[in-house]
Amino acid sequence: MNVNKVILVGRLTRDPELRTTPSGQTVTSISLATNNFWTDKNGQKQEKTEFHNIVLWGKTAEVAGQYLVKGQEAFFEGRLQTRAYTGKDGVERRTTEIVAETMQFGSKPGAGGGNSNYNSAPKQASPQRNNAAPEKIPTINLDEEQGEIRLEDVPF
Repeated sequence: MNVNKVILVGRLTRDPELRTTPSGQTVTSISLATNNFWTDKNGQKQEKTEFHNIVLWGKTAEVAGQYLVKGQEAFFEGRLQTRAYTGKDGVERRTTEIVAETMQFGSKPGAGGGNSNYNSAPKQASPQRNNAAPEKIPTINLDEEQGEIRLEDVPF
């Protein structure tokens, strides 16, 4: 049996980079930081930060590119993938990244708690922010639902 599974919870180190491939597929690149804390044999508290490159495809990439921001907590589940590419200097390189298949939002920078019910507007494509009233992002709480979930109620 083979298993290639990655689960990460951390904070974005920069805003997501949303792109479209020449074939028309949407792809988003994210950099995530995770921390590990421990006490060494001298009783000193230690911390080590790891940085992870995450790639999302399709509708998940679109949602991540639209709603995630630098400093926000997020959960990603996916698989490790190593690929080769040729750098601008002509040297062939290899990189290992996480290809995320699922994602969940965490708290935004400066916000308390891990709540994914945001009441803020999505990021704008231009550097200027829209000064209109924030857009309410629809959510579905299965504990409050009394009937079936309708497909048109799904926010993405």
